[in-house]
Amino acid sequence: MSSAQSKRPLQSAKCGALVGDVRVPGDKSISHRSLMFGGLAEGETRITGLLEGEDVLATAEAMRKLGASVTRDDNGTWHVKGVGVGALREPDSVIDMGNAGTGIRLLAGIVATHPITTFFTGDASLCKRPMGRVADPLAEFGAKFITRDRGRPPMAVIGTDEALPVTYTLPMASAQVKSAVLLAGLNTAGTTTVIEPKPSRDHTERMLRHFGVEVDVKVNDDGGRTVSLTGPCQMTAADIVVPTDPSSAAFPLVAALINPESNVTIRDVCLNPLRTGLITTLIEMGGDITITNEREEAGETIGDLVVTGKNRLKGIVVPAERAPSMIDEYPVLAVAAAYAEGETRMCDLEELRVKESDRLAAVAAGLAANGVIHRIEGDDLIVTGGVVPGGGMVETHLDHRIAMSFLVLGLGAEQPVMVDDAAPIATSFPSFETLMAGLGTSFSPVAA
Repeated sequence: MSSAQSKRPLQSAKCGALVGDVRVPGDKSISHRSLMFGGLAEGETRITGLLEGEDVLATAEAMRKLGASVTRDDNGTWHVKGVGVGALREPDSVIDMGNAGTGIRLLAGIVATHPITTFFTGDASLCKRPMGRVADPLAEFGAKFITRDRGRPPMAVIGTDEALPVTYTLPMASAQVKSAVLLAGLNTAGTTTVIEPKPSRDHTERMLRHFGVEVDVKVNDDGGRTVSLTGPCQMTAADIVVPTDPSSAAFPLVAALINPESNVTIRDVCLNPLRTGLITTLIEMGGDITITNEREEAGETIGDLVVTGKNRLKGIVVPAERAPSMIDEYPVLAVAAAYAEGETRMCDLEELRVKESDRLAAVAAGLAANGVIHRIEGDDLIVTGGVVPGGGMVETHLDHRIAMSFLVLGLGAEQPVMVDDAAPIATSFPSFETLMAGLGTSFSPVAA
């Protein structure tokens, strides 16, 4: 957790062409789930490529407190010995999830249908985030929730041993809420169903199948999906190779595109079709991105990205239906748009308002501080690209993606771009500064 005493201001400056061959950390969404599902499965699950950022380490400790054995060997392989669905134990102490929004929401779903009481807390950022969006559907199973005002953590979840199956229609596409409901259904007799208006990330469905759970997915007439499973379910240990995180790959990817003559290869990226919205968008903007070495691992598509800065990006309209497949990448897309020719309109970004920070407001403020022309119309962000003046200080609001996005902005700006706190980057991308420096970037502390 970052505080006023431990803030670490950092700045980036124009760097020229980026060159190199890199592997970003493991996918955060898949890493969280691999630890949770391994802890619910019978037998030992071996996990390679796990993201060892603060968020995922918080999930590892949470699973230990819930009774699973979670260890790491000297080769970097993680070993999870599960207890079986329905056999989690009541934690002896409060579970601190740090900044892990995915972790706390998915774990709430898991414990909601176990007859235990679990207390969750987190850092200052997490304790501002609304939990009602998962607490409301989970209460329909019979669980009880106690939170602070407006549904914020710290949060107590009083699980039920008389869970009733639920059919829940999501008010908006959310992989976290969908997953929480499905995970509650694992220990519920009967069929649990989630109806989503737009397809959201499907890592939960894919990985549940990998652990032996039958998950039914139907495409609805309106383009949404109906996802269901019938419990109680038995899960069997299954080894996981975690691909690299497309949300983390987004930063060297955009940095290469905005700096002419760059040539960067990013290895082993998760190319799940519900996670590639940013890649699709950048290619539509004229970005030179080639996918090579495409293959399948544990139900996920993986490949390498070869990126060059030979083309000037052009502004486009990013359709609303693409938002669920790139919701975490809009801050860095706004950075790409700041360098693109013309106007880029990003539609229907309501979900950004309830991430680690109000990301829509934080992105707009960061753009304003660095002289980038933009406006917000409803839930749309419109950015007019060109020369980026830079020279501004960006408030990160403890948000790792805001920090990394605006450090990327500075790599092509006329003046250095500063972020007030780079410490939160460790939650998802602890090697960010080292990896980017290896490509030729220039980061430095901000003088007091």
